[in-house]
Amino acid sequence: MSARHRRRNTTDRTRNMRRFAITGSWDDNPDRPARWATRDPKEAKRVARNMASHGGYVIVEELLPTGVWQTWFETDGPALVAEQRAAEATLAAGWPAAPTGYRPDADDRHRTWLVEQGLAEHRRAQARAQAETLAAEQAARRRRIAAEVSRTSRQLMTAPPEARPDYRRAARHMTGAQR
Repeated sequence: MSARHRRRNTTDRTRNMRRFAITGSWDDNPDRPARWATRDPKEAKRVARNMASHGGYVIVEELLPTGVWQTWFETDGPALVAEQRAAEATLAAGWPAAPTGYRPDADDRHRTWLVEQGLAEHRRAQARAQAETLAAEQAARRRRIAAEVSRTSRQLMTAPPEARPDYRRAARHMTGAQR
């Protein structure tokens, strides 16, 4: 190397290093969305998950080679937070967690399970009430039959009145003029 040769600058001169733009918006302040730009797709997904876990609606855009921004994916953070709360409420209520194969819709799996379990609990409560009513009716029937048996057994245990022999006539009541 000669003394007059300048060293080359080693910084990257790529025109656009930011291939992904993440925008998160929250209901409490929709006029000030959070923005994040990165070139790493894994980081873009991680940042989007983080924003969504805090209740933000997230839109991730990708820069195409033609220079146009295209939506890569969207995440509904409020629905995910509600889903998580529903899963916690399901477990706190003592109901079993939604089975892994239970997928009426991917983002409302636990909420739908919670509703179904609530209906199932309502049905169980109705069945318990019917069972209690039936048990009360059976207990009343048992008491009524026991009272009847007790009354009948008392009558059966008492001695019958003396029977008249056939040779004795019943007394006829006559007036004094007919004597």
